[in-house]
Amino acid sequence: MFFVLLLLCALQFAPLAHAQPAPGAKPPAADQAPAAAAASAEADRPAEKWRDTAGYRFPAHARTVADMQNLAHAMRLRDYCADRRVPDVFVRERLRRFAELTGREETCSTLLDY
Repeated sequence: MFFVLLLLCALQFAPLAHAQPAPGAKPPAADQAPAAAAASAEADRPAEKWRDTAGYRFPAHARTVADMQNLAHAMRLRDYCADRRVPDVFVRERLRRFAELTGREETCSTLLDY
C-alpha cells in the first residue's frame, strides 16, 4: 500500500520537474508565434544529428514493403523472360515499366539481383 501511495505522489509531481526550462535556454519571445519558436529551435540543432539513423537495424517499413513488391514483380518478369512463348515486345515493355518503378535500367539478367 505504501508503494502505491509513493508512486501516486511521484506521478503527481513529475510534470513539475519537466516544466522547468533547461539552464541557459532562452525563453521564446512573447510576441513570437509558437511555430516560429519551433523553427528557430530546429535551426539551432546541427542537421546531421537530428536525423541520424545509423543505429537503426532495419530500414523503414515503407522501404521494406517496396522491396517486397519489387521482388514479386521481378519474379513474375523472370518467368516472362524464361518463357520463350512470351513475345519479346511484351517482355521489353514490362521491363521498361519496371525500370520506371525501380529507377534503374532493367534487363532479364538484372532481375537476378532481386
